[in-house]
Amino acid sequence: MKLLVDHNLPPRLAEALDKIFTPDHLIVSLGRKFGRHNLKDEEWIPLLGQEGGWAVLSADMNIARKRPSRELFIRAGLVGFFFSPAMQKWPLSRQAARVLMLWPQMISHLGTTANGVFEMPASGGKFRSIGR
Repeated sequence: MKLLVDHNLPPRLAEALDKIFTPDHLIVSLGRKFGRHNLKDEEWIPLLGQEGGWAVLSADMNIARKRPSRELFIRAGLVGFFFSPAMQKWPLSRQAARVLMLWPQMISHLGTTANGVFEMPASGGKFRSIGR
């Protein structure tokens, strides 16, 4: 899997996940991927979509819920895993632990989903499609 951790989560989360999952997976922060952290959604989403094969980890529910970002994200062929509101309040160590626990389900989900926005649950193992 190629996973971009967007600018709403700390870059060190991407670095830690990358260290754990290299060489089988590539995990990179938005700033590291594009050379700057302040890209607008309408800039980085199409670029990532053009490359193909990327998933996104984010805490930015605006991408998942609001137009035009949501439509742009889906048109770009990206799959997004968005922290639930409960997870967004957790300390980074707990967020990282939850991502690790859900990693196998994320991989499986990517095998059956071409694009979409999904809420990463604070408990349980099912991703909920975030409504339109």
